[in-house]
Amino acid sequence: MRQLLVAALVGLVAAGLVLFLDLRQRWAGEAPAGAQMIEVEIPRGASLAAAASRLEAAGVIDSASRFRLAARLLGGKQPIRFGTYAFRAGEGYGRVLSKLQKGEVLTLFLTIPEGLPSVLVHERLMAAPRLTGTIDVPAEGSVLPATWDYRPGETRAALLARMQKGMADTLAELWATRKPTAAVRTPEEAVILASIVEKETGVPEERRRVAGLYSNRLRAGMKLEADPTVIYPVTQGRPLGRRIRASELKADTGFNTYARPGLPKGPIANPGRESLAAVLDPELHAYLFMVADGSGGHAFARTYAEHRVNVERWYALRRERGEM
Repeated sequence: MRQLLVAALVGLVAAGLVLFLDLRQRWAGEAPAGAQMIEVEIPRGASLAAAASRLEAAGVIDSASRFRLAARLLGGKQPIRFGTYAFRAGEGYGRVLSKLQKGEVLTLFLTIPEGLPSVLVHERLMAAPRLTGTIDVPAEGSVLPATWDYRPGETRAALLARMQKGMADTLAELWATRKPTAAVRTPEEAVILASIVEKETGVPEERRRVAGLYSNRLRAGMKLEADPTVIYPVTQGRPLGRRIRASELKADTGFNTYARPGLPKGPIANPGRESLAAVLDPELHAYLFMVADGSGGHAFARTYAEHRVNVERWYALRRERGEM
């Protein structure tokens, strides 16, 4: 009888050891190369047992019971977090549990480029996959251009609110550092002028120079004469697709800076951080005029006579290219 008990005990110990080694192997395992990604939704308040059942049903793990046992023996006591997760089929138990405990939920991204007008921000938000709900076109200049992360199922309104908070926080931070040379008097004016700078140059190194030029014009009481301000009320910021008409240059829309001096009545795009910083710390110089130089940047001039020379060079280059 004693021999039978010893044999049974040895058998149990051996079985336990085999089970433990099996769990360790499953714990440290890795998904096979090329394994497909599987998404699993873990509801708020789900227990480890409920999560394990979902993982097994989805094909992430092969055994919910073994996963729970491995979690108790090897996984620590941290709770799991709800959300949508992406796993590879056959991923090791340890990696699966670590994701659940750390809340490494599936993250998607939406990029809002600098200078994008709000009608196009709206289009991107409405087209972004796996967001929910609808939104109106946001106020121009209220969204901070950046790459924003979001979770599947998040509302568009919530993501937009984060984008707008990002702009408000960035503007407040930069406004506190503005230099005495800045021509803008309020944060709202900073957004307006920065939106013009953003649309006028695609060369990062030019932002402060262009901001300085427009600051000089504002202080001198000159018209800004920025083409993007003529286009904005016509297209709401979308590409015009043609040359500006003479009648549009004369139209006093409240935005057209050819029609009256000073800033337009509102922003014409959503400016990025660097353009905001540029108008709050503009480059000090005597430039009052600029024209495209054919390389993506601009030729700057202090006097109208110098400007006319630069304009003629630009026209000659365009004629060489067959654009005129």
